[in-house]
Amino acid sequence: MNTCPLCRAENENVLWQNENLRIIAAEESNIPAVCRVIWHGHTAEMSDLPPDARVELMDAVWRTEAAMRAVLNPDKINLASLGNMVPHLHWHVIARFRDDACFPAPVWAPPVRRPSFRLPENWIEAVKTRLAAA
Repeated sequence: MNTCPLCRAENENVLWQNENLRIIAAEESNIPAVCRVIWHGHTAEMSDLPPDARVELMDAVWRTEAAMRAVLNPDKINLASLGNMVPHLHWHVIARFRDDACFPAPVWAPPVRRPSFRLPENWIEAVKTRLAAA
């Protein structure tokens, strides 16, 4: 597990965490606002978790989605649990906007435009505050 980048939290902007998971604000190209919900244990698949842990993880995903929607008012939220490059259970919570670089295609598609919107400067702190209150 020493080589797993999600097992070792380094230089992350942690928005909320407990003993089982953490929620971070992540930076990814062509994605203006994305959070990642990361399970602490090195687990590859949802079905590897016991039922109560699955509920806890998905509750964190839904709370993150709700906080991002309230703060950013996106046109859509995308949820993704891929883990092809890093087989460590995590969810991407992605705010989508009609004028983001790739909309309506997936955020990992080639960009089709230069985004014209601006995110609130304090969106990360605002999401962090909402997560703490949930």
